[in-house]
Amino acid sequence: MSDTKTLLVEIGTEELPPKALKTLSQSLGDNLMAALTEARLVDAGEMALFATPRRLAVKVADVRLAQPDQVVERKGPALVAAFDADGKPTKAAEGFARSCGVTVDELGRVETPKGECLAFKTTVPGKPATELIPDLLDAAVKKLPIPRRMRWGDLDAEFVRPVHWLVLMQGSDVIDAQMLSVKSGNQTFGHRFHAPGAITLASADDYPTPLQEQGFVAADFSERRNRIATESRELARGANGKAVIDDALLDEVTSLVEYPVPLLGDFDPDYLEVPQEALISYMQDHQKYFPVVDGDGKLMPHFITVANIKSKDPAAVVAGNERVLNARLSDARFFWDTDRKQTLESRVDKLDSILFHKKLGSVLDKAKRVKSIAATVAEWIGADVDNARRAALLAKADLVSDMVGEFPELQGIMGRYYAANDGEPGEVAQAIEEQYWPRFAGDSLPQSGAGQALAIADKIDTLAGIFSTGELPTGTKDPYALRRAALGLLRIIIEKQLPIDLRELLRKAGRPFENADSNAVLDYILERLPAWYADEGLDSDTINAVLSLKPGEPLDIDRRVRAVAAFRELPEAEALAAANKRIANILKKSSDDIPAKVDERLLTETQEKRLHEQVVALQQELAPLFESGDYAAALEKLAALREPVDAFFDAVMVNVEDDKLRANRLALLKQLGDLFLRVADISRLQG
Repeated sequence: MSDTKTLLVEIGTEELPPKALKTLSQSLGDNLMAALTEARLVDAGEMALFATPRRLAVKVADVRLAQPDQVVERKGPALVAAFDADGKPTKAAEGFARSCGVTVDELGRVETPKGECLAFKTTVPGKPATELIPDLLDAAVKKLPIPRRMRWGDLDAEFVRPVHWLVLMQGSDVIDAQMLSVKSGNQTFGHRFHAPGAITLASADDYPTPLQEQGFVAADFSERRNRIATESRELARGANGKAVIDDALLDEVTSLVEYPVPLLGDFDPDYLEVPQEALISYMQDHQKYFPVVDGDGKLMPHFITVANIKSKDPAAVVAGNERVLNARLSDARFFWDTDRKQTLESRVDKLDSILFHKKLGSVLDKAKRVKSIAATVAEWIGADVDNARRAALLAKADLVSDMVGEFPELQGIMGRYYAANDGEPGEVAQAIEEQYWPRFAGDSLPQSGAGQALAIADKIDTLAGIFSTGELPTGTKDPYALRRAALGLLRIIIEKQLPIDLRELLRKAGRPFENADSNAVLDYILERLPAWYADEGLDSDTINAVLSLKPGEPLDIDRRVRAVAAFRELPEAEALAAANKRIANILKKSSDDIPAKVDERLLTETQEKRLHEQVVALQQELAPLFESGDYAAALEKLAALREPVDAFFDAVMVNVEDDKLRANRLALLKQLGDLFLRVADISRLQG
């Protein structure tokens, strides 16, 4: 299109924070695209993002050279108010005309729902893109999610890092702008070491090819990321292993290099005597290396580092990294050897020196509470009570070990190793690690009975305790990870099919705390369910139909939710949901004292007699289904009531003048509604 050209923005900086690079890049692109759209410079232009340690760039195709002209219509006073009885303009009409810069005679008329009124229509010429884009870019940059903005030198500019250049082009033309302490131009810069000189861009369309060909810079983040992953996997295969490539670490490494060169290195095999989780943490967290494992997932004495330079002597680069890693792993072995000189049990009392919460006591206080709760849960779910108690006592002891002090993310994992080293039962050692599961969405759940009991107890104690302090999570802040604890709790109970009543468990967990409110905690936990089920495609009203009954057993809730979801697929569902809504409204509006039982002698109409017979028959038939929790079968049988219910409402008047007759019919409707309420309030289901 001749009236559009490609827009290119590149902000060149000192090294950007690697963990924030992807977010900054996406935000810059989204903000700029939204601004261009609002300014009517693009309709559906294609956007490409580029991000390296030293640059953020956005390329947008088909950006108009100017805004399209815009027809603007202003409505003025109604004709009855615009002209007097003699047809002369009133002050209202004259004032509106003056505000439009015309005479009353030049105004038009337009029909509105309230009648005809004066109107003024004009065409506003669009502004040139070169005039608009600098301000749009400036606004987009100011909206970036930068927690702390940096100022450099004596300049007023603020950004995440000092800015050194700004490319701002539309097609082959430079858009003049002064922002972030630099003047815009058409020159970018290549790799800091391989090609530090300026690279002049002939056109925005050319980007990023000149950077790749002349500047030793792979500007496309996704392309660079894929290259690192692919070459790293090839190197690992060459060593008969498999590279362990964590997505978050891969993003971070991609954010650290402009010209990635993966290299394979080795470390002393003697270090493999240390638990591999510790070695992997050292490689990933300290060195940003990719570990290499064999086919069974066992760590091999190899690693992959990603250099940001194509060295003339790659072996020297590898040797330098090997020296650093071996020194780090020597520390890990020292911690491992030192920690094993003390048993976990001997460390328990030291937990009293670690504050869990100023109002809830030390970590040792928490361990004692969790020990009591875990024993109860273990008894409920048929797990080994003694193992659950023992695991709860030792659960947090590894927090005072040297290894976990260096790598907090190894808590639980090192506890398992130390417990096994101390000769603790296998289930106890396993439970110590499993207490933190699931750690994130989709993570593994505890497999051992003691692990399930301990994980539930630890989470419920945290929830009950923090709620008692009043420090509840907000939309943006959840310092005690209560949402994760609540979701983890629900996942364990539901997916592991555990018969646990949260209401009863919360009463026990809340006893040690002042201001404990088990109902508030229960509500908070169950509020996580709609979003969780939404991931499975279930509507919120399906879940709310169950939650409105205030149930307390997650496993029972899950059975009800799935039963209601299946019921909604039946052809009778919509009519019965509407009937239940009608019943609920009738009963709500009634001021009668509704009898506990239906008096058969007062049933006069054929349709109410038939409905009563079927309700009574179903009460007997459904009792064992409700008792066993087979709600799906119960609702399927209740679906047979559609015809008699419809017939009842078609032929029988409920609110008759006869008090006894009216009350008896209300009693019948209440019995009918109560049958459905044994599963859910289906009156809440939308059509």
